[in-house]
Amino acid sequence: MSPAFGAMEVEHYSKGVLLEPFVHQVGGHSCVLRFNDTTICKPLIQREHQFYETLPTEMRKFTPQYEGVVSVSFEEDEDGNLCLIAYPLNGDHDNLENLDNSDCETKSKLLRWTNKKAVLLENEKISKEWIWQHRKEEKMKSHKLEEEFEWLKKSEVLYYTVEKKGNVSSQFKHHNPWSMKCHQQQLQRMKENAKHRNQYKFILLENLTSRYEVPCVLDLKMGTRQHGDDASEEKKANQIRKCQQSTSAVIGVRVCGMQVYQAGTGQLMFMNKYHGRKLSVQGFKEALYQFFHNGKYLRRELFESVIKKLTELKSVLEKQESYRFYSSSLLIIYDGKERQEVAVDSDPEDLEDLSEESSDESAGAYAYKPTASTVDVRMIDFAHTTCKYYGEDSVVHEGQDTGYVFGLQNLIDIIKEIRDESSE
Repeated sequence: MSPAFGAMEVEHYSKGVLLEPFVHQVGGHSCVLRFNDTTICKPLIQREHQFYETLPTEMRKFTPQYEGVVSVSFEEDEDGNLCLIAYPLNGDHDNLENLDNSDCETKSKLLRWTNKKAVLLENEKISKEWIWQHRKEEKMKSHKLEEEFEWLKKSEVLYYTVEKKGNVSSQFKHHNPWSMKCHQQQLQRMKENAKHRNQYKFILLENLTSRYEVPCVLDLKMGTRQHGDDASEEKKANQIRKCQQSTSAVIGVRVCGMQVYQAGTGQLMFMNKYHGRKLSVQGFKEALYQFFHNGKYLRRELFESVIKKLTELKSVLEKQESYRFYSSSLLIIYDGKERQEVAVDSDPEDLEDLSEESSDESAGAYAYKPTASTVDVRMIDFAHTTCKYYGEDSVVHEGQDTGYVFGLQNLIDIIKEIRDESSE
């Protein structure tokens, strides 16, 4: 939860940035945190850090942009509220000076870096009465959210009705059960280790959802093998079992998480990795269909762009000598914001370039004019990636990562099937 800061607390945290849960995290077990609107951070794992620093040029468009390293501390305010604060590494602001932190300030978070120096926001005038009232409201809200989260995290697939007031994207906060689960686990781990260690390195990465008003996110675990070369026998056996019992062994890809906005009902649909593991190949195909369907019609205009990007990625990976992306994920992201509908009997100028009518039978005499839809395809999570160029690895692989490429090709084929079947 995010604590409310009083005047003394603002001074105490005035050299850091309060980190919050990244509410669009739909998979993975590592905690992803929001640094600002365009940047996220996650615990630094040496192998993943090495990957980003030695990334082949041709792969950079298919991975998040790497933006540096920060030091993160677990801290408590005077009321015992837990929080994570990011500080420049070793007091050096150089790797952060170009980051825009202007969005980091709220009435409970009054700090930012400006010209390499931490300053209080001049436009914030907070009375002691406001501070204590805000604390009371935050505690009541937090208690309610804790109860709701306990219910949410028990569900593998759930629908959450978005409130009609306010911007749709603002309603995501606090209601993605997977991100809240990861955030709570990270706080607990750091709390347990606080006596022995309270300085952790986190890497800063591009927030891939920042350009979308209502991000729809699909997290796919790629490859026929998930365990790294350094895995223990127990871990290896566990990962092999998960692959054999899911679509990973059959088609080299499985659903690890999903977040979709349903325009028809005004709901958010979440699917977690436990449900994804249970899917058959047909179930996997149906889940993909569901990801591209907004509850009113299938987003057909997205297919060609997704297929093109996946095909390009496949071509790039086929040329990567020695890389193995064990346990890596692939994200597909698009904007769930509903497109503007135009009446069929409107002025002819309004109907230029109309695509085919919505598949929603209730659309009646309406057709839609697609907005400029953009789809992003990115690889993430490289904690178990290996390559002969790393030098210290005991196992050296040759050629392409055939398991990952196999999964990509099957993913492309299934999306093509959905596209072709929906146009019949």
